[in-house]
Amino acid sequence: MDLRGIERALDALGAGPPRQLVQEDTFFEGARGRLKLRKLSPASGELIHYHRPDVTGPKTSEYTLVTTTEPDHLRQALAAAYGVAGVVRKHRVVRMVGRTRVHLDDVAGLGTFVELEVVLADGEPSEDGVVEAHRLLAALGISGDALVAGAYVDLLAGAARA
Repeated sequence: MDLRGIERALDALGAGPPRQLVQEDTFFEGARGRLKLRKLSPASGELIHYHRPDVTGPKTSEYTLVTTTEPDHLRQALAAAYGVAGVVRKHRVVRMVGRTRVHLDDVAGLGTFVELEVVLADGEPSEDGVVEAHRLLAALGISGDALVAGAYVDLLAGAARA
């Protein structure tokens, strides 16, 4: 994936300034949906439970997010209770295009990816987000055959089995 080309396209679309993040996501076994702890720093993290179909293309994600100031201790407790399914480490650049968060991700062990997150208003039909995502994909020059199903943790698990 040509992230520099994507960044130029984002500039042309008037995207907001880049925000740099370093994230470590620990996924836990046994959850209905997915349960991950995102460590942002030693004193900041987010426990995220979400449901999202593992299909290519735009999809709706339902999630609950709880912040923590003790991500390492919370990870230890959850790992002891549920077991760890995998860990994803990434450098993420976030840019806003209207109400869409564009994530430019460099994922350790996998490479580079672009993820779009269209934030819908309460009660807004998911079809509105799908239309917006397709419009932005086209503007960024991302073709349908470049889309992947599943989460980074799934891709890492598949790479480990190969």
